[in-house]
Amino acid sequence: MLTQTTSRVLEPSDLDAALAILDCDPVANAFVTSRVRVAGLDPWRLGGEMWGWYEDGMLTSLCYAGANLVPICATPRAVRAFADRARRAGRRCSSIVGPAEPTALLWRLLEPSWGPARDVRAHQPLMVTDRMPADVAPDPYVRRIRKDEIETIMPACVAMFTEEVGVSPLAGDGGLLYQARVAELVGSGRSFARLDEHGKVVFKAEIGAATDRACQIQGVWVAPEYRGRGVAAPGMAAVLRYALEDVAPVVSLYVNDFNTAARRTYTRVGFQEVGAFMSVLF
Repeated sequence: MLTQTTSRVLEPSDLDAALAILDCDPVANAFVTSRVRVAGLDPWRLGGEMWGWYEDGMLTSLCYAGANLVPICATPRAVRAFADRARRAGRRCSSIVGPAEPTALLWRLLEPSWGPARDVRAHQPLMVTDRMPADVAPDPYVRRIRKDEIETIMPACVAMFTEEVGVSPLAGDGGLLYQARVAELVGSGRSFARLDEHGKVVFKAEIGAATDRACQIQGVWVAPEYRGRGVAAPGMAAVLRYALEDVAPVVSLYVNDFNTAARRTYTRVGFQEVGAFMSVLF
């Protein structure tokens, strides 16, 4: 039997089919799903194109092509088609990120034309929990950041991003896009922190992606002078409580495999490793 395959840019009318693919793995796909459920598939509102891979007329794989290039439920044949499309378009993204296996294949195919990368993080454990820890009490001083506190939280956000990614988010456009993202998280009630008596951030984290089935904690940071003092686990437990009570029944995050302190903290508050992501940073 002849198998017909093709890839194309999805249109708004393809929304239901795209959501069906995204819903196959609500945890791994939380980031893209949250954007699609808000913006649909219109490239201007979505902030990028959604590429689809079809086999026998059925949509089977996706790839989000915006500020990040993200393969979604992508088979090897789909990854090769997405790599061809990405190569022809040229690199427009700041990273490739997604489940480790398809992302690794995508990068192998793109590296000859897109490389070298600034950094490749080949194994980032994906961790999940659906309950509060039994032996870690939430920090009662961790709370939602108010809209009038954006200037208070911004230096901590910049410090976290710079430590994590290796470049400042204020480079390029002067930080306009990054500041808008921080303001969006604060405005939606998904930015949390503990402040000390001087109003300085001690601990902070955000719920960066959220759907009705899963959400993702990101941007976890402890001020350097407070590290090693038992701040992180109670802080994470507090954010986890907010996430489970107000956002979604399953909470996830992914972490660099070399960040042993963070991995210990997440394990202590009940997160369990269920898979791995990979990130290629430009």
